[in-house]
Amino acid sequence: MDHKEQIKNRIKEEILNTQHSIEKYRELTKPIAPENAIGRISRMDAINNRSVNQAALTNAETKLNNLKVALTKIDDVDFGICMRCKKPIPLGRILLMPQAITCVNCSN
Repeated sequence: MDHKEQIKNRIKEEILNTQHSIEKYRELTKPIAPENAIGRISRMDAINNRSVNQAALTNAETKLNNLKVALTKIDDVDFGICMRCKKPIPLGRILLMPQAITCVNCSN
């Protein structure tokens, strides 16, 4: 299997995983009904947890969009080239983070 096919499969796998995460986060970010008799402290914890899960949901949705873009650009001549330094992004980084558009050095 060539590198492009390997990357394409990895992107598709990551899209599925991210979609499952989004479903989970959507369930966890549903509004907390005021009539729930869970106690004031427990309610505050639930509200705090909801905001943490909301941030995770936003990040997962952004990642999903970036993965979909990466999948459409995999055949472009500049796919796998760092947007900043214009050097090739190592295959290991692309397989780990298929949505990456910069190398490790430029991402810092």
